[in-house]
Amino acid sequence: MRCAIVVRVSTGRIEQESSLENQQRMFYKYVADNGWDIYDFYIDQKSGTTEKREGLQRLFEDGIHGKYDIILAKELSRLARNVSLAYKIKDMVEQHNLDLITLDGAINTLEKKGNMFGLYAWIYELESQNTSERLKLMFKTKAQMAEFNGSNPPYGYEVVDKKLKVRNDSSPDIVRRIFSEYIAGKGFDAIAKGLYNEGVTSPSQLARKKNATDKWHGSSIRKILENPHYTGTLQQCREYRPSVTSKRRRSVNEENQIIIEKSHEPIIPLEDFLIVQEILKTRKRRRPQAEVHLFTNTAVCKDCRKSMHFKKNRKGYICGSYNKHGLKACSDHYVSEIDLTDKVITNLNKIYLKFSKENYFKELSEKALKYKEKIESKIIEINEKLNDKKRDKSNLVISLANGVISKEDYQLAINITNEDISNFETTLHQLSKELEFQKIEKEIIDFKKSLDKFMKEGTLTPEMLHLLVDEIEVHANGTIEINYRFREPTVPSA
Repeated sequence: MRCAIVVRVSTGRIEQESSLENQQRMFYKYVADNGWDIYDFYIDQKSGTTEKREGLQRLFEDGIHGKYDIILAKELSRLARNVSLAYKIKDMVEQHNLDLITLDGAINTLEKKGNMFGLYAWIYELESQNTSERLKLMFKTKAQMAEFNGSNPPYGYEVVDKKLKVRNDSSPDIVRRIFSEYIAGKGFDAIAKGLYNEGVTSPSQLARKKNATDKWHGSSIRKILENPHYTGTLQQCREYRPSVTSKRRRSVNEENQIIIEKSHEPIIPLEDFLIVQEILKTRKRRRPQAEVHLFTNTAVCKDCRKSMHFKKNRKGYICGSYNKHGLKACSDHYVSEIDLTDKVITNLNKIYLKFSKENYFKELSEKALKYKEKIESKIIEINEKLNDKKRDKSNLVISLANGVISKEDYQLAINITNEDISNFETTLHQLSKELEFQKIEKEIIDFKKSLDKFMKEGTLTPEMLHLLVDEIEVHANGTIEINYRFREPTVPSA
C-alpha cells in the first residue's frame, strides 16, 4: 500500500507545530505496523472548511493520477469540516479505486467500514458552524469595546493592548503622502510606482508576511484610500460569510456595522478622507473601456515574462513591469507597433514559402518520428530509475518497522528519496509533454489552413494572429522571437 498521509492543523501558529509532529509520529508507527509504504505527507495549516489548501489540492491531483493507494488521516475532520468537501473526497476515493482510513476507527474502507461517513461529515460541519458563530459573537463584542479585530493592522498603525496606535516610523507619513498625491491627481499605479522605485517598505513587508514583496500595487493604494480607520474611526464587522462553506464574503449595511468614532489617533483628517471618496466615485464613473491593440496578450517581455503594454504616446509596446513599477523592476523593452507588425508579416511570408516546398511536410514527419523514438527510450530509462527509488522507499519503511533505523534517519532518507522521485517525475512529465509532437501532422495541417487564409486575405487581425502565433517574446533591444502554433521538431542528442 502506498499511503497518502493527511496532516492538518487550523493555523500556522508555533504552538500547533507540536501537533503536526505528533500526528506525523503516529502515522510512522501505523504504516510500519502494517508493512505499508509512505508515498507522501500532505500537510496543511489552514481551516478544514476550505478547499484552498495546498496539501489538499496535491492530494486530489496525486489521487486522480494513481500515485497512491490509500489515504490516512487522524479523523475525518483532518480532511474536511464541511459536508460538500467531505463528499468530494469520498467521490474521488470511490472513482479512482482508493481506500480511506481514519485512525479514530470511524472510517475504514478496507474493512467496508464507511456507512457512517455522511453522519460524521455533518457533525464536523455543524461543529465548525457553531465555532464560527461563537467567533463572530466574540469579534462583535471586541469591536464594541473598540478592540481591533483584524489579522494585520492598517499600514501606518500597530496594535498595542488591542487598540490601533500610530507607528513611530515613516509609514504614517507614507499614508499621508498617498492621500495627498491622489487628491493632486495621481492614479493608483502612478503612486505605487513612485513608492516602489524609492524603495519604500511595502504593506506586506511591514506586516512581515511569509510571501512579502517589495512591490507596491495599485490595489494596495486603493485599499489604503478606502480605509476609514485612517480618520480615527474604528469601522468593523463590514463583511461576513453566510456559512463556513461560503467562498465569498457579503457586505454588511453600514447601520449594522460596529462603528466607534475617535477610538484611536487619526492619520488623515476626515475632510481629506471624504474628498478622496468623492474622487474615487467620480473616476470610477469616468473610467474608459480598455483599448485592445493587435499584440495585446500575445507580446511578452523576454526577461520578466510580463505582458507588453501598448503606449499611445509612443505608438508601441513596453514591458508591463516597467510600465507599472519603473526601471527598478525591468527595462522598457520598447518595440513600435509598426515594426512589430512588419516583422511578423515578413516571418509569416517566409514560413509560407517554406511550406510550399514539396518535401517539407515529409521531412517534418520523419523528424517527429525520430524525436518520438528518442523520447520513448528516455521515458523507459527514467521509469526504471523511478521504480528503483520507490523500492528504496518501501525498504526504508520495513527498516523503520524492524528498528534497523531511527525515525530521524528514516525521515532524512525519505526526504532525499522523495526529492529524487520528484525530480524523476518532473522529468517524466516534461518528456510526456514533448511526446505531443506525435500530433505534428494535425498541427501542421491546421497551421497551414490558417496561413493560407492569412495569405489570401492579406490582413493581420487579432483573430488571425491568435490562430498562427502562440507568443512573441520581446528582448531588451527590441528584437523579437516568434513562437508559432506549431514547433518544428529537432531530434535530441543521445
